[in-house]
Amino acid sequence: MGGRPFLTDTNTLYGGGRSNAVDHLTTAAMHGFSQLVTGCPAIIADGLRSENFCEVEIGQKRFHRVKIASEIAHADSMIVVSHFKGHLPFGFGGAIKNLGMGCAPAAGKSEQHSAKAVMLNRELCIGCKSCEKSCPASAIRVEERIASIDYQLCRGCGECLRTCPVHALDFDWLVEARPLVERMVEYALGAVKGKEDRTGFFNFLTNITPDCDCVPWSDAPIVPDIGILASLDPVALDQASFDLVNRQTGIRGSMLEKNFHPGEDKFRGLWENTEGLYQIEYAETIGLGSSRYKLVEV
Repeated sequence: MGGRPFLTDTNTLYGGGRSNAVDHLTTAAMHGFSQLVTGCPAIIADGLRSENFCEVEIGQKRFHRVKIASEIAHADSMIVVSHFKGHLPFGFGGAIKNLGMGCAPAAGKSEQHSAKAVMLNRELCIGCKSCEKSCPASAIRVEERIASIDYQLCRGCGECLRTCPVHALDFDWLVEARPLVERMVEYALGAVKGKEDRTGFFNFLTNITPDCDCVPWSDAPIVPDIGILASLDPVALDQASFDLVNRQTGIRGSMLEKNFHPGEDKFRGLWENTEGLYQIEYAETIGLGSSRYKLVEV
């Protein structure tokens, strides 16, 4: 059709194999995302050290401007491919989260995560240092067998919550969950700014795992595979994905602890304090899309 496609992603806020463009491209090639396989190049959209981005004006409640990776901001159009799955802070991750976090450089990801802080229950802490070792920002220190958090360094990524064996760390969900969602959704709005009519979305409802794909492990799917959804509207797509997951019978023996029956919220069965649908509600409020959809099977 005359287009010049390229595969893209942004560097991660945490460490590991995608924290800079060189390691990121190596990781992509190891997983088959190379030009020899796909027929198009891979470009890391925010540059070598995640320092290449554009300020995009959105004029919303949490942000007047957001930081969007340069090569994404400069692209004429975009196809967003997302794996739909559970997510600890957001309830679920789909097209909206892929836009908000996936199109932002490290500085933009940090701005979004700064909406929430980690709380420590000192009575539960056993001083095992698992949180200290896992923290990508070196914000946690264990002294005299008790952890302490430097909130000037904390990015709110939640890595310590996942590694603490006694659950001594948690987010302040009642106060902080909604501001976090709002920041992410406003970044999603900035990611499509200027190409609203030239953006398409695919959600893969396969291997629907309980955790975000950013964690260095996986787990058993919580429902059977459903299929692949496509739309020109990320909000409608995520609403349809959410509904289809919840129509399924949950898989016992997975991380799902409750809400196994069709029609029950599977994501609250994983993370009881999350509000997955607030993504949809707020995205609709700021004009990212509509939650209304018609499901057409192909």
